[in-house]
Amino acid sequence: MARDDISEAETASRDDRAVSAHTPADAAVGKKLRSRHVTMIALGGIIGASLFVGSANVILAAGPAAILSYLGGGLIVFLAMRMLGEMAAVRPAVGSFMEYARVGLGDWAAYIVGWLYWYFWVGVIAYEAVVGGGMLNAWFPALPDWAGSLILLAIFVTTNLISLRAFGETEFWLASIKVVAIVVFLAAGLLFALGLWPESTMSVSNLWEHGGFMPNGFGVVISSIALVLFAYFGAEIAVMAAAESEDPAKGVKQAANTVIWRVMLFYVGAVLVIVMVVPWNQLPTPDVIPPFAYVFGLLGIPFAEEIMTLVIFTAVISVLNSGTYSASRMFAALSEQKLAPAIMSKRSKRGVPTFAVLASTAGGLVATLVNFIAPSSGIYEFIMNSTGLVALFVFVFIAVTQWRLRVKMTPEEQAALKLKVWLFPVLNIVLIAAAIGIVVIMLGTESGRAQVLTSFIAAGALAVFWPVVRRKLQRSRAAEAAEAAADRTA
Repeated sequence: MARDDISEAETASRDDRAVSAHTPADAAVGKKLRSRHVTMIALGGIIGASLFVGSANVILAAGPAAILSYLGGGLIVFLAMRMLGEMAAVRPAVGSFMEYARVGLGDWAAYIVGWLYWYFWVGVIAYEAVVGGGMLNAWFPALPDWAGSLILLAIFVTTNLISLRAFGETEFWLASIKVVAIVVFLAAGLLFALGLWPESTMSVSNLWEHGGFMPNGFGVVISSIALVLFAYFGAEIAVMAAAESEDPAKGVKQAANTVIWRVMLFYVGAVLVIVMVVPWNQLPTPDVIPPFAYVFGLLGIPFAEEIMTLVIFTAVISVLNSGTYSASRMFAALSEQKLAPAIMSKRSKRGVPTFAVLASTAGGLVATLVNFIAPSSGIYEFIMNSTGLVALFVFVFIAVTQWRLRVKMTPEEQAALKLKVWLFPVLNIVLIAAAIGIVVIMLGTESGRAQVLTSFIAAGALAVFWPVVRRKLQRSRAAEAAEAAADRTA
């Protein structure tokens, strides 16, 4: 092994210190996340308006073959989760893939992927706050949109500041509402499609009638994977949360092996029910009525649209809650590696990175206010578009990092892995190639080109500042080494 690489012993020692630094004070008082929290946190970060509303756009584009789009996107994310799980099972860390990128590729990789991930979730915080504020305004016209957004931001920054357990419990119940709604939807919709629901007839043939299973061709199915993939992004939150759970090893394994399958069941199952119950070309656009509300209406469920509006609102604030958690934990992890201001890693007595939570919410607040104060400036649109490739960046970094770390392992260490990626490194190559293919597909559409261009601008801006950050990092580590040497000679 070359000397410029970190040896296995040095890697383990250095990473042990990082993990130890990430252990919140909650550990001392038994306030860490439980297994049920970790599961629901993952579901809460993924199941949002992209399923309840956005699935209609994919179905209208690809027809019943939208099932394949969701299945293909889910398999890509599953590969990334498996690779992340292999690394996290060895060394659980709240910084998750950022930590592993640092160990496997170097500080530059941790800096780029960590800051991009934080930027992504700040954008999500702003987006969900804007959407949630608009929904509150629809219910309470006297409450301005901007006021509703600020209220939601205040509620969930408070929830995250109270304690780790408070965040986990809040997310558990918010996510539970979404899960119950989906389970009811799947059960009732399947009975309706099979003709077993009152006043229903078998409608499974909607899968191949009305132009066939793939009415608009295979190309649309593939291009729709790009949309679907971003709907799945957030599964990695479970691995971050598992590092703050009562049993990190068990939590990581559960997240890597089961969470994504549950999510795929919900997404693929829900889309399957929709295209069986409703002819794909008769499905209303989501701005007219969301697909879940439309199907519930066909089932004869009273107040279907009102019920689903409440569920969608729950989904919005759930993602706002989990987004605040994700952004703050990544900010704190960056700080602990001296890639962000030192104050961001300071934790309260309850183990909460207080300043990281406040700073992340402040970032979301600024983006939210820009939307209301200067809607024609294009700044809000730039922020939303420039997060479009973050999922792909993260997946590629995960694939390359896991590849690098596996190669550096001894045969004994590889044999001892609790989780292992199959067909190594073939699946790594498949994942990287899929990410590149999706970027190429996105370049073929106007909205996709905008996301690609702005995302690379955001990444380029980070790269410009890296030399400054690297020099500061080198000085800091040199000072630490000198201090340690002085202690040894004292």
